[in-house]
Amino acid sequence: MKPKFTDYPIEIRPLTDAEGGGFLATFPDLPGCMADGETPEEAIADARGAFDCWMDAHIADGRPVPTPGMANASGKFVQRLPRSIHARLQSRAKAEGVSLNQLVTAYVAEGLGRHSAA
Repeated sequence: MKPKFTDYPIEIRPLTDAEGGGFLATFPDLPGCMADGETPEEAIADARGAFDCWMDAHIADGRPVPTPGMANASGKFVQRLPRSIHARLQSRAKAEGVSLNQLVTAYVAEGLGRHSAA
């Protein structure tokens, strides 16, 4: 069975102007699997297609598929926010046409990417 996109951690980092700008999405566990976009959300959306192509090629070639490096991560956690921040996030998600979860995931991934690049 083909692994799921949501099983693998993804990192988002901003690209410099010299790199073309926008954002880069990479999978630390999947060498060479990456995508980019003008926004973090677009990079994540494009990463789904890159993930599918990467997996299909590895499976078709009989190459081993790496195990996700987050065995103990359930993908869920609870975070309390001040009401003002919650309202701002809801407003931004609505303006971007994405769910609150998608927006927060993109922001967290972007922050992790910046931290990893430093």
